[in-house]
Amino acid sequence: MVFRVKLLARKLRITLWYYRLAMAESMKDRLIRKFEDEIQTLNYELKLELPKEIKRARELGDLRENAEYAAAKERQRLVEARISMLQKRVSEIALINVDRIPKDRAGFGSTVHVIEGNGEKLVFQLVMPEDADAAKGLISTTSPIGRAFLNKEEGDSVKVTTPGGTREFEIVKLLTIHDEAE
Repeated sequence: MVFRVKLLARKLRITLWYYRLAMAESMKDRLIRKFEDEIQTLNYELKLELPKEIKRARELGDLRENAEYAAAKERQRLVEARISMLQKRVSEIALINVDRIPKDRAGFGSTVHVIEGNGEKLVFQLVMPEDADAAKGLISTTSPIGRAFLNKEEGDSVKVTTPGGTREFEIVKLLTIHDEAE
C-alpha cells in the first residue's frame, strides 16, 4: 500500500513537472489562441451569416417596422464591437513580458498555497480575468483576493475584504511562474 502511494505521488510530481515546464508561455499563448479562435468564429458570422440574415430581413419589406432587420443590424454591431475588443486584448496580452514578473513574490501565473483563518488549506493560481474560475482555484489578478496576493512572499499574512466578508490567509508555499517553468 505504501509503495503504491509513493508511486502515485511520483507520477503526480512528474505530471506536474511536465505541466509546469511549458506553463509560463503557454498561459499567455493559451489566452491569445482562445481569443483568436473567437475572433475567427465572429468574423465568419460577420462576413457570411449576418449578411444573409440582413438580406433575408430586407426582403420582408418596410425596414422601419422590420424587427428582424433591426435585430440583425444590432447583432452586427455587437459582433463588430466584440471583435474590436478581442483584437485589442490580444495585442495587450502579446506585450506581456514574462521576465518582468517577480521571481520571489506572487504575480501572474503564481501558485499560492495558503491556510485560511479557519484552518482550511487552499491552493490558488493567479491568472488573467479571462481565465478565472474560482471553483477550480483560478483567481484573477484583478479580483480582491488576487490583488491582495500580488507581491506577497511565502510566510506573509494576507487580510482580504471580499463581498462575503473579511478573510485572512497565510501563504505557506509559493511557486512563481518562473519556478513552474523550470
